[in-house]
Amino acid sequence: MTPELSRTLNAIGMLAVCLVLALAFFYQLVLYELPCPLCLLQRVGFVAVGVGLGLNLLYGARPQHYAIMLIAALYGGSVSIRQILLHIVPGTGHYGSPVLGLHYYTWAGIAFFLVLLGTSFMLLFDRQYDSGATSEGRFGGNKLAKTAFFVMLALAVLNAGSTLLECGPGICDDPPTDYKLIDELKAND
Repeated sequence: MTPELSRTLNAIGMLAVCLVLALAFFYQLVLYELPCPLCLLQRVGFVAVGVGLGLNLLYGARPQHYAIMLIAALYGGSVSIRQILLHIVPGTGHYGSPVLGLHYYTWAGIAFFLVLLGTSFMLLFDRQYDSGATSEGRFGGNKLAKTAFFVMLALAVLNAGSTLLECGPGICDDPPTDYKLIDELKAND
C-alpha cells in the first residue's frame, strides 16, 4: 500500500468517525436527547480515534499513530459494552432513541470493533511508512485528508463545548435533563 493510498484510507476512516459524532450531535441538538455520562465517554473514545487518524493525516502513517487508535477503540468499546450490559437486562429500559433498531451505545460498540479491525488491517502494510511520504508537507497534498481533519477538529471542539454546557465544571447528571451550566448562569442573573 502506498503512502498516498494510506492517507486516503485514513481520511475516509476519519470521515466515518466524523459521521458518528455528527449523528450523535444531531440527536443531541435536534431531538434534544442529551448524552448520558457513558455516552460522553464514548464520544471521547471517538475523538481519541480521530487523534490517531489526524496524526496519520498530518505526518504520514506511523505504527504509533495506529497504536493510539487501537487504545482509543479498546477504551471506547469497553465503555459501550458496559452500557450495553447495563441495558440488556429485561426491565432496565434503554437510553435514547433507536437508530435502525439499535441504540447509540450498541452502534458505538460496533463502530469501535470496526476501528479495531480496520486499524489492525492497516498495520499489515509496511510500504505506507516510506519516508518519502512526508516530502509533500502536511496532508500530503490530499484535499480529502485536509477536509476530514478540519471537520473532525470542529466536531471535537463542538462536542467539548456542549459537554461543558451540559455538565458544567462538575460531574454530569445521570440522566441529564438540561444544560447545567446554562441553568446555573441563568440562576445567577
